[in-house]
Amino acid sequence: MSQLSDLLFESRIAAESVADFLAGGRLRLGVTGLSRSGKTVFITALVHHLTRALAAPGDKGVDGKGVDGKTQLPVFRPFAEGRIASAHLDPQPDYSVPRFAYEEHLAALTGVDRHWPQSTRRISELRVSLEYRSKGWSLRKGFTPGPARLDIDIVDYPGEWLLDLPLLGKSYAQWSHEALEAASVAARAQIASEWRGVTAQTDFKARYDEEIAQKLAQTFTQYLRLARSDRFALSSLPPGRFLMPGDLEGSPALTFAPLPVSESEELPYRSLGREMERRYEAYKSRVVRPFFRDHFARLDRQIVLVDALAALNSGPEAVRDLETALTGVLTAFRAGRANLFSTIFRPKIDRILFAATKADHLHHTSHDRLEAILRLLTARAIERAEGVGAKIDVIALAAVRATREAMVRHEGEKLSAIVGVPAAGEHIGDEAFDGVAEGAIFPGELPADPRDVFRGDALAVSDEEADFRFLKFRPPVATLGADQKPLPLPHIRLDRAMEFLFSDRLS
Repeated sequence: MSQLSDLLFESRIAAESVADFLAGGRLRLGVTGLSRSGKTVFITALVHHLTRALAAPGDKGVDGKGVDGKTQLPVFRPFAEGRIASAHLDPQPDYSVPRFAYEEHLAALTGVDRHWPQSTRRISELRVSLEYRSKGWSLRKGFTPGPARLDIDIVDYPGEWLLDLPLLGKSYAQWSHEALEAASVAARAQIASEWRGVTAQTDFKARYDEEIAQKLAQTFTQYLRLARSDRFALSSLPPGRFLMPGDLEGSPALTFAPLPVSESEELPYRSLGREMERRYEAYKSRVVRPFFRDHFARLDRQIVLVDALAALNSGPEAVRDLETALTGVLTAFRAGRANLFSTIFRPKIDRILFAATKADHLHHTSHDRLEAILRLLTARAIERAEGVGAKIDVIALAAVRATREAMVRHEGEKLSAIVGVPAAGEHIGDEAFDGVAEGAIFPGELPADPRDVFRGDALAVSDEEADFRFLKFRPPVATLGADQKPLPLPHIRLDRAMEFLFSDRLS
C-alpha cells in the first residue's frame, strides 16, 4: 500500500511539474527556520516590498521619504532594471492549507502599537504574482522579450518540523539511543535530569500503563522546552511537534518518549516499550511523512533563517548545537541542480539560502563577521549539498531594520553604537527599558576569527560573562505614503536574498 501511495504521489508531482514547466511561471519557495528566527517578519517584509514599492513608485510619503524600488532594492536586478511591471497577491493554489496572514502581520509591524507578529506555529501559504518584461530567449517559449508572469508560492513552515525528516530513516531504538546519549552529555545533563530520572526508574518491559507513558512524555517535553528557551538556546531538539503540537496535543502520536531499548531486542507484547515504539512509528507515518509528501518534497527553492545571535548570547555549547541542527536540516533536502528531466520527473531544491537574521542588532562592521560565523556553522552541510549540484549561499540580513547606527561618546571615547527602542522589560545590568525611550547599545564586536565562537564549554553564560549582549528592539515607526498606508520598512540585505532566490526566474 505504501509503495502504491508513493507511486501515485510521484505521478501527481510529475504531472504538476510538466504543467509548471510548460507554463514557465511558478516557483514554490520554502521559508523556514528554528523558533524565533524571523520567518513571519521575513515573508511580510518581502511581500510588502514587492507589492508596495511597485504600487507607489517614487512615493515620497507624508514626510518626504522615498519608496522607489531602485533605491529600496538596488541589488535585486529585475527591480533595479525596471523590468517588473506589477506585483500583487493572488489566491493561493492549495485551498486546504491555511493562508499566511499577511495583512494581520503587516498591521502588527506598522500599527500605532507596533510589535513583532506572532511566530510561525503551523504551515501556511501565500501567492504573490509578478508581471515582468522578459529579457529574451526561453526554452519554453523561444525568443520572447515581452510580458511574462511568475507566480511565487511562499510556503511558511516551522523549522522544527524539518528536523523531523531524518526520523523517517531511523528506528525507535536508534532514535532513543541518540536522544538519551545527547541528554547525558555535560551540557544537557542538568536540564534533562528530571526526565532521565523518570526514565531510569521505568521498566519498559513491564505491561503498558498510560499514566507512566504520559509522565515520560511530559517530562521529556519539559526538557525539550527548557533546552529551547532563551537561556540555553539549544536547537537540535526533535521531535518538532512536541514543541509545536497544534491539534495533535494530547494525542497518542505525541505521547511517547525515548527508552533504553536495543535494536535487536524483542519487546514483549503489550509492554510499555512496545507501545512507545508503535507510537513513534505512528508519528512518522501520520505526521512526518505527510508533511514531506504533501509540502516539503514539492519545493523548488528554500531559505533557512537562523538566529545565530541567540546562540552566541547563550554560549559556545549553544553554538555547537546550532551547527548540529543546521547539518541535520540540510540532510533533509532533496538537493540537486534542476534541469529539464529532474524538473519534470523528480523536483529538487536547486537553491538554498542560509540567512543569519537580526543583523540590525549589530554595527555594520560586524555584518560580514556574522556571515562568516554562519558560513562556518554550515560548512559541513554546504559541502555535502554542493557535491550534488545545489547552489547555496550564506548571508546576514535584517528583513526589518529596527535600529540605526550612531557614534556615541562614552567616558571620553567615541564608540560605534546602534540606536533603537528596546522592548519593555529588556535590560542591561541595572538599567531597564520601558519600550518607549530610545537606547544606545554597544552590542560588542564579533570575533574576526569565527572559530572563536566555539571555544569554551559553557551551556548558558550569565550577562556578566557574555561577550555579546543582544537586546530585543521594537519595530521602527513606519513612514506613511500619500495614501496614508505604510511604506516598506528599512532592511539590511533583503534585496540580496531576493536576488539569489528568484531573480534568475525573472530573466
